[in-house]
Amino acid sequence: MRYAPEHKQVTRARILAAAETLFRKEGFAGASVERVMRAAGMTVGGFYAHFASKDSLLAEAVRAFFQHQHSRWLGGLEELRGAEFLNHFVRRYLNQNIRDNMETGCIMPSVLSDLTRATPEAREALAEGVEGLAAVLRARVPGEEGVTGRQRALATVALLFGAMTLARATKSLPLSDELLEAARASLLAGGHPPTRKRH
Repeated sequence: MRYAPEHKQVTRARILAAAETLFRKEGFAGASVERVMRAAGMTVGGFYAHFASKDSLLAEAVRAFFQHQHSRWLGGLEELRGAEFLNHFVRRYLNQNIRDNMETGCIMPSVLSDLTRATPEAREALAEGVEGLAAVLRARVPGEEGVTGRQRALATVALLFGAMTLARATKSLPLSDELLEAARASLLAGGHPPTRKRH
């Protein structure tokens, strides 16, 4: 039986959605092809009609994540610039809800360590996503003295994902909330530590 192209797209999207959820909850290692396909309501045999390998699935899941998150991270902030934009954007991401919600929260803390050992395709997908997000930030938040707009944008992305990864890893400890608060304070203060007074 031959299916229409739309059917294949819908099926692929269903597999990707199931994979994203499992990657968030279980990481790359815990989300086997069998578990992904079972979560998508399909048999393992159908996987390879859509993806060449589990590594290819990871690359596509990362791409899909950044595409879907664009409106979630930036929706309603289109007209804002500078400190006002950054304040809304940072608080929208660095909070306990994103940290605690493993099913729909950010996928990055769950797969970043896996991406360091992933295929070039998966690492390129991450780089594309980071570049795209940094470009949005650069267009809305200027650089500062001694820091270019691109450097500030990349540092913001790095601190967001890094802080969230550490906050997830220490979720049951008081340090977790402190990490989120410290990252928010640093980003919203411009990312510079206070100048020490000389006596």
